[in-house]
Amino acid sequence: MGLIKAGIGALGGTLADQWKEFFYCDSLPNDVLMRKGQKRTSGRSSNTKGNDNIISNGSGIAVADGQCMIIVEQGKVVEVCAEPGEFTYDRSTEPSIFSGSLGNSIIETFRLVGKRFAYGGDTGKDQRVYYFNTKEIIGNLFGTPNPILFEVTKKSINLSRTVQVRCNGTYTYMITNPLLFYTRLCGNVEDEYKTDQINGQLKAEFVDALQPAMGELAAQELKPAQIPAKAKELKEAMNSALKQEWLENRGISVGTITLSPITLTDEDIKKINELEDAAAYGASPMTMAGRMTDATAEAMQTAAGNSSGAMTGFMGMGMVGMGGQGGFGAAQNMYNMGAQQQMAQQQQSAQAAPAADGWKCSCGATAVGKFCPECGSPKPANNDGWTCSCGAVNKGKFCQNCGAKKPEGAPLYRCDKCGWEPEDPKNPPKFCPECGDKFDENDIK
Repeated sequence: MGLIKAGIGALGGTLADQWKEFFYCDSLPNDVLMRKGQKRTSGRSSNTKGNDNIISNGSGIAVADGQCMIIVEQGKVVEVCAEPGEFTYDRSTEPSIFSGSLGNSIIETFRLVGKRFAYGGDTGKDQRVYYFNTKEIIGNLFGTPNPILFEVTKKSINLSRTVQVRCNGTYTYMITNPLLFYTRLCGNVEDEYKTDQINGQLKAEFVDALQPAMGELAAQELKPAQIPAKAKELKEAMNSALKQEWLENRGISVGTITLSPITLTDEDIKKINELEDAAAYGASPMTMAGRMTDATAEAMQTAAGNSSGAMTGFMGMGMVGMGGQGGFGAAQNMYNMGAQQQMAQQQQSAQAAPAADGWKCSCGATAVGKFCPECGSPKPANNDGWTCSCGAVNKGKFCQNCGAKKPEGAPLYRCDKCGWEPEDPKNPPKFCPECGDKFDENDIK
């Protein structure tokens, strides 16, 4: 036996005229997951007194949007259809519609549960039509009666803190594999299977799965306050955590999740802020010194108002005998450390930047005087070349160090005795400041 689409199999209306029963299901409400199909007879039917659990050959079966229909014979599933439309029950053909919008998972499940598509011989004694609600089942409330552990991490500042979070909201779920849902949960019910028969169990498992799902989000370095905005990520994490209990065992999937703002304890909020501040301040001694100065000043104001006297308050701060330094002394140390770091950075920058009137030695160091400060090599004297404004001595038309073009126009001068060059090689002084030789035409490059 099987199902054939009514409009395709009814040639010239001949087959349609032989329909004996018509099975249908009204729109399924949100609280009904499965309902037994109703038999409706009409004036043209010749089987007005048939058994409700017998499907005569040629009977009509309707499937609406958001429904999946199965036919059960002798307790075994023999047909399944999730495609909307009208169909004819024809035991002379193999089923042509068996998956519809639910995909290949239905086919695989059909094989796994050991069901078969067709029987030989006459119609069995017990045949039933069941309809499943494949729409989203909405409005399922949840909340965490006990706090959930959440690891707040930020690798860039080595922050790691386990906090306790509480959350509540709503979720939806859908029957994505009706065959599994039927074989594992509802079986041959007499009338219908409602949400109140399973929602308690689903809610308990949903809340239990929040812990591993939150762990996946924590691995993405999300803060608890960011989770409500990550609905897609949370849905994927929950489906992963509930894959075995819901999807593989019952054919149910999580639809959407809506979270209310997640709350932390005051202690956890304070600790996270302190860790973030410490990481930020620790990167800069000057910033840490400023914070210590402010904290010390506030502490001194509090101590000055001590009911036992200001001196008692200062003793509590450990400032007596320290010349009133205390926290200010520690802050001064931090300021000194910051100043040393800044000075070291400036020295490194100065060393890295070549002098404007320097020359580059063959060892790679930049020198200003006649000798290299690194290797002691003398400044090269190359009367055949020209000296660029960056200090490099060149022979070609362009500087090999900075790429500048060789100057043109006025003659360029270099002392022919010691090799000294004026800062402006086109306007030399009358005498060389290094050796005292007079500049003349012999000093032109």
